[in-house]
Formats: sequence, C-alpha cells, structure tokens
Amino acid sequence: MIKIALLGFGTVGSGVAEVIDNNRRVISRRLGEQPEIAHILDLRDFPDSPYAGKIVHDIDTILADPEVRIVAEMMGGVHPAADFTKAAIEAGKSVVTSNKAVVAEEGDKLLRLARKHGVRYLFEASVGGGIPCLRTLADSLSCNDIISVRGILNGSTNYMLTEMTKRGIGYGDILPEARALGYLEADPTADVGGFDAARKIIILAAMAWGKLLPLDAVSTVGITGITPGDISAAAAAGKKIKLVAEATRTGGMISCSVSPRLTSPGSMLYSVTHMRRHIVHFGRHDAAVRLRSGQAANGLRRRVRHHRGGAAPVGGPSRLQMDQGRPGRHPRPRVRRRDPAALRVTVWKKKR
Repeated sequence: MIKIALLGFGTVGSGVAEVIDNNRRVISRRLGEQPEIAHILDLRDFPDSPYAGKIVHDIDTILADPEVRIVAEMMGGVHPAADFTKAAIEAGKSVVTSNKAVVAEEGDKLLRLARKHGVRYLFEASVGGGIPCLRTLADSLSCNDIISVRGILNGSTNYMLTEMTKRGIGYGDILPEARALGYLEADPTADVGGFDAARKIIILAAMAWGKLLPLDAVSTVGITGITPGDISAAAAAGKKIKLVAEATRTGGMISCSVSPRLTSPGSMLYSVTHMRRHIVHFGRHDAAVRLRSGQAANGLRRRVRHHRGGAAPVGGPSRLQMDQGRPGRHPRPRVRRRDPAALRVTVWKKKR
C-alpha cells in the first residue's frame, strides 16, 4: 500500500483526493500497490467532507508518519509550502507539486535536496495542469535544439479576454463576472497582472535551457489596462488580443516576457478561447510542437462549486534535470473524445 499525504485541501487538493479515490483500481493495477490518503494538512476543518477524519493541522504529524511515502503539495504561495516541502524531502518522502511559485523560486534547490536524500521532487502539474509540457521538453524534445517556447498559460485571463473580444467590453466590465464565476482568487493580481504566467514561463525556460531565471527578470504586463477601445481596434484589424508568455534563447542569452499581444487568424494562438491553454515549442529542426488543453480543470471545478453555492477557496542544472519518472513505464492514457479537459497534441512541420 502506498500512503499519501496532501498539503492543502482547496480547489486543487480536493480534486487530487477525488482523482486518487476515483481511479484507485487503475492506479493499483499500474503500480502494483493500492494508494491510500493517510493525512490531509489544512488550517481549516471540513466536517461535511468524506475526508474529515484525515484532516490534520500540524505538518509534524505527516513528517513523523513512517508509512507516508508520497506528499502532494498544493498549498499555493512560496511559504510555508517550500518549507514543508524541504522538511518532507529531508524526512525521506517524495514530493509532487502543482505549486508553480515554489518551483519557479526554489525548484533547483529542492531537486538537489531530493537527489541527496534519494527521493523524488516532481512538478509536471506546475505548468499547464493536465498538459504534459514539461515531460515533453525533458524527454521527447531532449535531442532538439529549442529556440523558443510560447503560449497562453493562464486560463482565467484567457476566459476574460475571450469574453471581452466577443462582447466588445473592457477589463473593468469582465472582472466582476470572472470573480463571480470563481475563475479568479479573492486577490486576482497573480492572474490579471501576468505573474502566474510569468512563473510558468520561467519553469518552461528552465526545462528548455537549464537556467532558472528570477521573477523580476521577466518583462511582465497584465491585462488590467485593456480598454473597450483596444478590443475594438483589434477587431477592426481582424485580430484578437491574447496574453502571451514567451521565452527565447539568442546565443547564450535567455529572455522571458508576458504581455497582451495582437494575434492574427494565421497564429496558432488565435483560436484558443475561454479557459483553454496552449503551448508551442519551436525547435531548430523539423517541427514546432503544439500542446493544448480543453477547459482548465481548476476553472471547471471552481464553476461547479460556485453553482453549488460554495466559494472557491484561496488556494540551474541542465533542463532542471527533471526527475519525472522512468521512460517507457507510462501506458498511453485513454481520453474520451468529449472530455472537456482532453489533451490535443499537434506537430506542425516547417515549410521548406
């Protein structure tokens, strides 16, 4: 039996618990052991939850349990999440995370610490949710010379820009609606200011070229200044405004940026709408690899909770030497054609 502890029981944490329980038989068949959630760390109590008996309020409860082999960290923010991750690794537990803030700021240190203690630090979910974009860079594109990585990395702002374009309205008009639908946190600065996308492009750049840039090295402009006039001018030109994150390498220099950009119908990003996300890796040889998701899972879950009457809770080495599992041991997933979170992967051949 594999005992797992969850750090955080908000939107992502509760979703992970559901996935583990709903897919218990599949996971058991593939791993040869049955997963069991042993503890869930959160400041709050959840008396009406089926997991109420597993809630703990002290990280030491998890660290002291020798049967817990895997810790899933989904707390958000850098501290105390990074401190708890470090403590778990030092206690001999592997850690998996969706926390892009911790990975972007402390990922290289935590990877070195994990190697020292003979455990794993995995962070595929920190960028793109269900899109396997980091593994694609680390494994499938490891022999290619990546020139640039570009994408729409934040589903919340893409939803807002989609509605602004469709209805000819500005940022101030769509903000209350996005909040009411649960697509934004109580403080939306990370999303609308572009900082969420900035952290994600930092991680993608590190996977591509092995250098973890600080957040203040990313030129970051959000969507807060977009007016109805901007939307109308873009539409008159036959274009759409998208919040685009991009990392490029020129010689030995790496640059990253996040900003609203005009996209034309011929662009791979033009047709990406609502909570969908889209990532394109441009290599020097043969092809550009495009990965895109359906409706962002977090957005869907937040919207379901909103309609149920609940508030959405607040939640350096080469290619970062991402230790993301042994190749060849991962069966191809079966994806239902109508699944809104279904992944689509397209390889675009360069014109010669």
